Amino acid sequence: MLRIKNLNKSYKSRKVLQNLTFSIQPGEVYGLLGANGAGKTTTINIICNLLNPDSGYITINHQPISEVTKKIIGIAPQENLLYKTLSCAENLKFFAEIYGLGRETQKQQIEATLKAVNLLDRAKSPVETLSGGMQRRLNIAVALVHQPQLVILDEPTTGLDIEARYEIWELIHQLKNQGMTILLTTHLLDEAEKLCNRIGILKNGTILAEGSLSELKTLIPGQEVLVLQTTQEEQAIALAEEYGFTTRRYGSDLAFLLPEPLELKEILDRFDSIPIDSISRQPVRLEHIYLEITQSDR
Repeated sequence: MLRIKNLNKSYKSRKVLQNLTFSIQPGEVYGLLGANGAGKTTTINIICNLLNPDSGYITINHQPISEVTKKIIGIAPQENLLYKTLSCAENLKFFAEIYGLGRETQKQQIEATLKAVNLLDRAKSPVETLSGGMQRRLNIAVALVHQPQLVILDEPTTGLDIEARYEIWELIHQLKNQGMTILLTTHLLDEAEKLCNRIGILKNGTILAEGSLSELKTLIPGQEVLVLQTTQEEQAIALAEEYGFTTRRYGSDLAFLLPEPLELKEILDRFDSIPIDSISRQPVRLEHIYLEITQSDR
C-alpha cells in the first residue's frame, strides 16, 4: 500500500529525515513511534504531497505521490480540522465537497461515517457542544468521509482523558477489523502496543528497528524485567552480574533483564545477602524495547 525508500529531508543544516525507509501492507496498522522532533510530522507532510523531499521516493498503491494520490489518503492531524459552529454533518459535508463527492454520495457517506464513529445521534449538534473525545472521533470521520485507501492518524489521543482515549482505541480497532490500512503516529507506547500490527521506532529521521511486538522483543537481552529497590544497589548489581542479569536504569528504578523467567523464590534466594525493600517482575513491554533501541549508546 505505502512504500517509502531512502527519504531525506533537511531544513538548512538540520537533517530531519535520513534515508528513511519503511513500508505498510494493505489492511495493516503500522505504528510510527518516536519522540517529538523524530521526524513523524515531516514524513506525513511528504506522504500527503504537502512537502517535497530532498531525495528518495514514496509510492502509494504503486503510484508516485501526486495530486492523484492525495484523494486516496485520509488524514486526521493532531489539531482537529473542525468548524466549531457547524454541526457534525455540516463539517463532513464541507470536506466531502472538497473531495468532490456528488450530492447523493455525500448523503450516504456522511451517514455511514457518522455511524462508524458512533456520532450519528449527534449529526445536527454543533461541534462546540461535543466533548473532547467526540471531537477527536469526528476529526477521524473527516479523514474517512471520502473512503480513502490509506488513513493517517497523527497522535490521535494526545490531550484526551483515559475514557476518551479508550473510545478512540476502540474506533481504531473497528477500522482495523474492517481491513483499513492505517499509519498511526504516536509517542504513547501503550497505544502502539495495543493497536499496531507492526511498529517502526524512529529517531533522528531514521528507523532504528521495525517489526511486530514479538519480533522487537528479540532485540532486548532478556525475557523478563526485574525491578528492585534496595539500599545496597552496588551489591545488587554485582550479584546480578554473577547470575548473568543485564543491569538497566529506567528513570530512578534499578532493573535487571533476566535471560529467562524465574520464580520469585529463586530471585529472592539470589539476592538473600542484601536487604530488599521491594521487588517486582514485569513482562518485557514496548517501553523497555524502545529504551533499549533508542538509548543503545548507553
